[in-house]
Amino acid sequence: MLDNYFLPRCRIFPALILILLLSFVLLAGCASSSSTSTPPATASTPTLDEKIGQMLMVGFRGMEVDDTHFIVQDIQHRNLGGIILFDYDVISAERKRNIESPAQVKALIAQLQQKTATPLLVAVDQEGGIIARLKERYGFPPTRSHMDLGTEDDLRLTLTETTALATTLAEAGFNLNMAPVVDLCSNPNNPVIAALERCFSADPQQVTAHALSYIKAHHQREILTTLKHFPGHGSSQGDSHLGLTDVTNSWSELELLPYHNIIAAGQADLVMTAHVFNAHLDPDYPATLSRAVIDGILRQRLGFDGVVISDDMQMGAIVDYYGFETAIALAITAGVDILVFGNNLRYDENIVARAVATIKEQIHAGTLSEARIEQAYRRIMQLKSRLN
Repeated sequence: MLDNYFLPRCRIFPALILILLLSFVLLAGCASSSSTSTPPATASTPTLDEKIGQMLMVGFRGMEVDDTHFIVQDIQHRNLGGIILFDYDVISAERKRNIESPAQVKALIAQLQQKTATPLLVAVDQEGGIIARLKERYGFPPTRSHMDLGTEDDLRLTLTETTALATTLAEAGFNLNMAPVVDLCSNPNNPVIAALERCFSADPQQVTAHALSYIKAHHQREILTTLKHFPGHGSSQGDSHLGLTDVTNSWSELELLPYHNIIAAGQADLVMTAHVFNAHLDPDYPATLSRAVIDGILRQRLGFDGVVISDDMQMGAIVDYYGFETAIALAITAGVDILVFGNNLRYDENIVARAVATIKEQIHAGTLSEARIEQAYRRIMQLKSRLN
């Protein structure tokens, strides 16, 4: 029996060696194959520069772009996290910016998304009505304003109309709408809100109801939305695009209710800050630069832990009073996660490089902390995990 036991093993042994050698070769091949398909280390261990890049959203000129365009360079080499498209170039006063036709916009967005492994946030101000970048003149469907829908006060109509709007965005490739506006129509003479039909109602509960329908329609088309302009721009007498807007004597606590309700319902994707000053909320800084407003009211009091995005940091209310470096430091310290530079009030092809360098300098100087950058980066990546 001993002979019969050892004889088969002796015959099998060379075969086992051959099998093991073949297995080793196959495993080595698999390891080699997986190493070529594995994302670079920066995908799992991003550098400080790459984290900062995700905190920026920038506008640019061009109906199409190639690899030499600054926006492509910033996407590929500075990990730019977001872009925003416009149809009208304010500086040149021409309708030659990013939007010409549905096919052109779709091709442009697809072209830009192909330049990065991390999905870009591709944003547009498509509120409806007057504030619509995707206009009928370019071949897009008509839309209805917030005020028009609020006046009708039919939530089914708001859902239907907004579903059509969100479908247009999805078909073009957008994944973020800078809407809805949840400012109250508290000042009918407001030049930048009520006068442009950008508010649903003066009643915060009515605003909440229509905003939730608006958001639902977008979510059904996998489009993220932005509540704006926190903590409320509806009572203002002025336009923060042009300069500092003081709402100290006109703002009401009622203006927080839509935010409170929508956040409590778990339907707030992003919240945009307003460049409005309210001495009762912060005696020193406008909301975008105010830790008391963003961290104190929005984060702690209202319980919002999602992404806070600034209104355009190149508006007069910011640049004319605080300058580039100071504004960036104050905004990030206050709790802003994404800084928007529309490049439409001022045009700077080096804006991303400047912003990254400024933030890094402030970290090295101790003005900003890497922990705050990490916090913002994690919020942004959590938001982007919802994108297909």
